[in-house]
Amino acid sequence: MPQKFLVAGEWRSSNEVLDVTFPYDGTVSDSIYLATAQDMEDAIVAAQRGFEITRRLPSYQRSEILQNLHHLMKQHFDEIVELMIMESGKTRKVSIAELTRAVQTIFVSSEEARRLEGDVFSVDWTPAGKNRQGFTKRVPIGTVLAIAPFNYPINLACHKIGPAIAVGNSLILKPAEKTPLSSVKMAELILEAGFPPQAFSMIQAKGTDTEKMVTDPRIAMISFTGSSSVGWQIKAKAGHKKVLLELGGNAGLIIHNDANLDLAIPQAVDGGFANAGQNCISVQRMIVQQDIYEEYTDRYLAGVKKLKVGDPRDADTDIGPMISLRDAERAESWITEAKAQGATILHGGKRDGALLEPTVLSKTTPDMKVFCEEIFAPVVTLSPYRDWEQAVATINDSQYGLQAGLFTQDIKRIMDAWDRIDVGGLMVNGVSTFRVDHMPYGGVKNSGIGREGVKYTIEEMTELKLMVINLA
Repeated sequence: MPQKFLVAGEWRSSNEVLDVTFPYDGTVSDSIYLATAQDMEDAIVAAQRGFEITRRLPSYQRSEILQNLHHLMKQHFDEIVELMIMESGKTRKVSIAELTRAVQTIFVSSEEARRLEGDVFSVDWTPAGKNRQGFTKRVPIGTVLAIAPFNYPINLACHKIGPAIAVGNSLILKPAEKTPLSSVKMAELILEAGFPPQAFSMIQAKGTDTEKMVTDPRIAMISFTGSSSVGWQIKAKAGHKKVLLELGGNAGLIIHNDANLDLAIPQAVDGGFANAGQNCISVQRMIVQQDIYEEYTDRYLAGVKKLKVGDPRDADTDIGPMISLRDAERAESWITEAKAQGATILHGGKRDGALLEPTVLSKTTPDMKVFCEEIFAPVVTLSPYRDWEQAVATINDSQYGLQAGLFTQDIKRIMDAWDRIDVGGLMVNGVSTFRVDHMPYGGVKNSGIGREGVKYTIEEMTELKLMVINLA
């Protein structure tokens, strides 16, 4: 039987079913019923009622629900890992790493649920404020529509689930069409953890069918992680509701001539190819100071050649398939196009079904898609630069601005990069893919608006409420 979706504590079916395929060999892993327009309407109505319950939950109770969820996720760890592998083709290594982080995200959320603090401040800075005292507190915003991506279906969903529960919002979770199975399990665990069932729904539907929820004024906030094109369309249709967008990138990495290559090279190899490059902060544009370019290239390629491509179920596989054959073919076409335009393939470039070899390109130009667009595949460009000014200009020459990496030992150069490189996060002596789940995470330019990271998402999912008392 297909998996059911959840509407306010009720597991439902429908007349339409979506198959979920294992990207490695194209076989059907499972299937799930798709929600109808009436199901989505019911979810919104229930969420409104549920919010009247969750907004009144004391902080200790919200924290306990998240603690329960934290324990349940650890108990069902292996089961969730298997679901992620079979729905997304994610390797066992990456699936374990993702779920480990997701468990931590929920734990941090349970801690932050007890820290929804406000300020007490003086109003009498001017004569009009004499004898008045000001107070602020954070209050839940209402119903949150959380739209999760396929590449990290559990942890990036938990970056929405955890903060929403922590502050007392009601929640409708919409997983990616290709990866709903792990979200079904998460929905079961959220109910088991004690979150009021009226306040939570897990709706599986095609993206185009969920537009009514995006535009519905009863939804107070949309938290979306996914492609830039879809994200900005959502914002345009969202009306007056609050929108948090975590979108795409084509992250740059600078290797200056004073870099510690023993530190930089292993991180750069992993940063470009983990999760088959399907990571919005994956290292895509790697630029190296020309004095060390040849040495770096030789050592970097040696590291790439050690990566094992194959069945994601095998524990020693480093790179599994991309999410679909269509996506792998699209990435392959970009490589072919770049080669025709003068790029050189230093390694890889071959495809077997949805499996794309880790690919390193040189002699690329800024107008090539592999350089200026987000490829979202195991593909990296490698280029030399002359001086520091050229390096900064190259990294900034992008429509995206999510994260960037820099390897250097010069503190002045580090501080200059922090000032002038146009990204939401700069990783010094680290690659762009570094993220821990309590740090502020988000981008500028076409990479989104707002910040995730539990504490920062809580700020996005609440309203600041002021009270002024006249003490006269």
